[in-house]
Amino acid sequence: MPKYGEVIYCALLKTVAILICRKQEVQAAFNSIQNLCRIERYGCGALVHTNEELYGMNAIADVQSSQDLRNIPIDQVGIKDLRFPIRIQSQSGEQSTVARLTMTVFLPADQKGTHMSRFVALMEEQQAAFSAAELQRLTEKMLARLDSDAGKISASFPFFRTKTAPVSGIRSLLDYDVSLSCEIRNGAAKSSLHVVVPVTSLCPCSKEISQYGAHNQRSHVTVRLHTNAPVEIEEVLDWVEGQASCQLYGLLKRPDEKYVTERAYDNPKFVEDMVRDIALILQQDARIESFELESENFESIHNHSAYAVICWQR
Repeated sequence: MPKYGEVIYCALLKTVAILICRKQEVQAAFNSIQNLCRIERYGCGALVHTNEELYGMNAIADVQSSQDLRNIPIDQVGIKDLRFPIRIQSQSGEQSTVARLTMTVFLPADQKGTHMSRFVALMEEQQAAFSAAELQRLTEKMLARLDSDAGKISASFPFFRTKTAPVSGIRSLLDYDVSLSCEIRNGAAKSSLHVVVPVTSLCPCSKEISQYGAHNQRSHVTVRLHTNAPVEIEEVLDWVEGQASCQLYGLLKRPDEKYVTERAYDNPKFVEDMVRDIALILQQDARIESFELESENFESIHNHSAYAVICWQR
């Protein structure tokens, strides 16, 4: 009898061992399926949590996804003023900068809220340098992640360009305020570029009525473009600076200072002249569907600015 008892005991041990192995196999299969589902819904970048964390999340109520009974859709909801380091790809190459981002999506009338953390997660996963095309890809990814059919991303940042002084040839950086945005609605993507260009303007009237000299000042020309194809930041800078009384430089020697002073004097521009001359160039570019163009001259002889705006649509 003891012999039979040992046989039965060994058989029970084998059965228990098989059940334990199968349980582990089933658990491993469950984990694989769960991760595959997360990849399908959110992309590979979503695999950032352990299974224990996932179980904890599943146990917590998802209030944002609950039903809202007020029946009012929200045009844009998301995050604003997220400061984040990015890389910019432009005509002159790639540069690093720090952007302020606004990321929003459309929220249906029956959904209580959006998932705010997913916007930040998208930026944490972002590896490619920003460009108009890359921003559109990021916007499409945002809509898929937030399960929305409309949304917008805007990124504002300082953009630096190396300038060469006109006489000495010394090189220095000059900064410009730039914004890129992409909006997708009804399956169509619209891109826009916003650039603020500092320049010099010299008053034609002051030159005409004075025996010598003329008042001049720094001006800000703001260009907002809505395009059907990418327009490079440097293109906008060249268009604007080419129509100013004179362009600005980060560093000048005395021969350069003499040159820019005389250049502005030989090329006087009213604020009206500035916007009209730039508008003529913008209207000739088929990539530009519409633009808003403004110039503000910070008058050196007044405590107010001279200001002009042109809005145009093809």
